[in-house]
Amino acid sequence: MSTEPNTIKAKAQQYISVIRLAPFDLSTPLGRSKERLRRAALTTLSSLTARSIYVLATLISVPLSLNYLGTERYGLWMTVTSTLGLLAFADLGIGNGLVNALSEADGRDDSALAKRAVSSGFFMLLAIALFLLSIFLVAYPFIPWERVFNVTSDTAIFESGPVALVVVVCFLLNMPLGVVLRVQWGYQEAFVNFAWQIAGTVFGLAGVLIAIYVRAPLPWLVLAISGMPTLAALANSFVQFGFIRPWLRPSFSQLDWRYARGLLGVGFWFVLIQLMALIGTATDNLVIAQFLGAGAVAGYAVTQKIYWSLVLGQHFTGVFWPAFGEAVARSDYAWARRILKRLLMISTGLGVVVALPLLIFGQEIIRIWAGPDVVPSIGLLAGFSMWMLLISYASAITPFLNSTTPMLRGQAKYYSITALVSVILKIVLVPYWNVEGVIWATVIAYSVLFVVPATLQAYSALNPVVASRIGETA
Repeated sequence: MSTEPNTIKAKAQQYISVIRLAPFDLSTPLGRSKERLRRAALTTLSSLTARSIYVLATLISVPLSLNYLGTERYGLWMTVTSTLGLLAFADLGIGNGLVNALSEADGRDDSALAKRAVSSGFFMLLAIALFLLSIFLVAYPFIPWERVFNVTSDTAIFESGPVALVVVVCFLLNMPLGVVLRVQWGYQEAFVNFAWQIAGTVFGLAGVLIAIYVRAPLPWLVLAISGMPTLAALANSFVQFGFIRPWLRPSFSQLDWRYARGLLGVGFWFVLIQLMALIGTATDNLVIAQFLGAGAVAGYAVTQKIYWSLVLGQHFTGVFWPAFGEAVARSDYAWARRILKRLLMISTGLGVVVALPLLIFGQEIIRIWAGPDVVPSIGLLAGFSMWMLLISYASAITPFLNSTTPMLRGQAKYYSITALVSVILKIVLVPYWNVEGVIWATVIAYSVLFVVPATLQAYSALNPVVASRIGETA
């Protein structure tokens, strides 16, 4: 009995001891293990810091911008920004494929592979960005922007086109500049990128405050908040490829179109997963509106928003994605198996800790927060609580499944089946269970068709004999 607190304290001290700036010795398995944990811990802390500063900047800038611009011009800005969600797949998954390639190169200590991957990925993304930019610039003069965004005031009509131009150009510039982010993720140093993101957010906020003070037009205000993160990414690239890893600087001589097609092939599986995730979640409100009316969507959407915001596991599990890739490339299956088990336990445990109080007190919380008209039923809360456990579990296992191409392919295939079956189940169950049928359809499909095969695939891949066979056929 008395040793248990000491064991817990020792474990806590062990984890805290890896949080330091100086790297560990990479020449030994123990040193590599600690270094992976150190980088994951620093990335998690820097991610939370960057997120907190972004939220703080939003809390400061939104009321000031809204008061300065008015509802229509502010709505124009938000509409243009949200429309960029349609370009979420514009990089064709190449960025994610580059992370895998670099983590594999890191695990093999293969600098030639890393050079080829970075240069091929950069020039592919540059070509895509230039292609999209040329199409946009050709179409720009002919698009009735005021109709697209449905604005009526003279100022908003005049500013609608330039605002779209600023947002799109900044977005496309970030595509090739985003290679530096992928390099830092691939080498488990994303905490460096988050530091640059913090700088971009702070200077962006300062730019917005200056633009409001001098009463600048909306396009300049948008340029301030969108352009500063772009400049931060440019500065990050200059430091990374100029001083830290000059040998990785994109070079046309290192461009390998065959390898670039390979990155594109890996990217396809990432895009497919993202697309199926969008289908699986975006159809919820659509199905409810079609069968039960738009009024029934509100209560479901409010409950969903609360649960989504409290999925805690996703804030620290994703940072292990490149670490898993590097460990598997070194055939360090023992480390990968040990960390995966811990992530599953911690992430799912956090899901239970959050889901149980929401199940018990969720109705009262939502009644106080959003009003009595959107209070969910116990059945809906129970469904979302089960859904939270599934998401918490998936948040821990998907970084491992993303880390190698064979596992990624398998995940994409059964994830696609899961998403499509969940949509069919929603349509079947809603007439009988009302809004509860939507979330329970998701729970049924994902627990049977995703969790089971994902777990089997992950632990099979961690078997050295199976893994070697998979590697031979990849």
